Amino acid sequence: MIDVKMIRENPEEYKKNLEKRKSDFPIEELISKDKEWRNKLQELERLKHEKNVLTQEIAKQKDEEKIKKVKELNQKIDELEERTKTIEEGVRKLLMRAPNVVHESVPVGGTEEDNVEIRKWREPTKKDFELKPHGELIEELGIGDFEKAAEVSGRGFNYLFGDLVLLDMALQKFAIDFLTRKGFKLVYPPFMLRRKAYEGIIDMTDFEEVMYKIEKEDKYLIATSEHPLIALYSNEVIPEEELPIKLVGISTAFRKEVGGHGVDTKGLFRMHQFNKVEQIVICKPGESYEWFEKMHENIEELFKQLEIPFRTVEICSGDLSIKNSKQYDIEAWFPRQGKYAEVGSTSNCTDFQSRALNIKYGKIGGKKEYVHTLNATGIATSRAMVAILENHQNEDGSVTIPKVLRPYMNGKELITKQ
Repeated sequence: MIDVKMIRENPEEYKKNLEKRKSDFPIEELISKDKEWRNKLQELERLKHEKNVLTQEIAKQKDEEKIKKVKELNQKIDELEERTKTIEEGVRKLLMRAPNVVHESVPVGGTEEDNVEIRKWREPTKKDFELKPHGELIEELGIGDFEKAAEVSGRGFNYLFGDLVLLDMALQKFAIDFLTRKGFKLVYPPFMLRRKAYEGIIDMTDFEEVMYKIEKEDKYLIATSEHPLIALYSNEVIPEEELPIKLVGISTAFRKEVGGHGVDTKGLFRMHQFNKVEQIVICKPGESYEWFEKMHENIEELFKQLEIPFRTVEICSGDLSIKNSKQYDIEAWFPRQGKYAEVGSTSNCTDFQSRALNIKYGKIGGKKEYVHTLNATGIATSRAMVAILENHQNEDGSVTIPKVLRPYMNGKELITKQ
């Protein structure tokens, strides 16, 4: 949620921000409703003052006309309070949908074609044999079953067996060990959140379509551990000396939308359920862009150690999520598809989430300010496994396990037929 005071004082500047984002957000409606709300508050204060004056006069001397007037004022005040509350709720709903202010360094553009590659690690090497689709390879190796999972749970759910389960777990533990060595605190969060908590973290009008709701309950399955980790600090004032807070969350993620069709639709690339290690930083406003770069460097280092070619892309203004001020994506090379595809991202949400969830920091007796919140992928295991199965696939159908993962897989060097 953005600062309404900023819009009141600099509406034209915020309109420029909307233009950068190619956003059709109804800014004039927000300005109008906010003005109406403030006018109603002033009217409410006037009526309450008038009532207080009359009440004091009645206390000194009973006057039937004044008593009648107070009763009328009480009714007006009740009606106006209800109206003011309704308008305030409308303003808040609009503010929750108002896009964050884009950082000045973000490239201006309207679609993903305008995203900018900022660096690349290791040029892809072409295999001298024809790669098998990873889904087909998994079935041949006996380490997964997609058809039975589709039968009993639906498309986008999978059974994993043996070494593929170990690979998933190895990726998680590898990322956890890497990040905890850097001072991140490991958290295993709830896998469900109430709507009120979710509304402070994301735009529910847009994101709700991809989330699983628990029937007849005020609960949603989480789409990433970012969400419960940020909600952990809702309505809190964090002592200044405790910042920055660095968390690494581990969870299963649940998402309805599995994306569009690609080269290999059967397999792990697009799933309704997958495991994910997530970085979260909560810090002072002046430190957030420094942390943004550090968090993305962490993702890059993880993929370097997995020996996966990748590139980092900066997301343009029109392709940014409304909560993000700046975003990088890391795209791994998928030789079967013959292209780079997103395997993680880093986002600076500035004070967008902290305003909605009322997360502040400060010293006892001192001024309190909203924190900045950032999130970044550690490892999303499903796509990381596809990248390994493709980039480290051998001609005989075996898969070479990256050296860094072998200690987590009991020293095994190859995934072979089970």
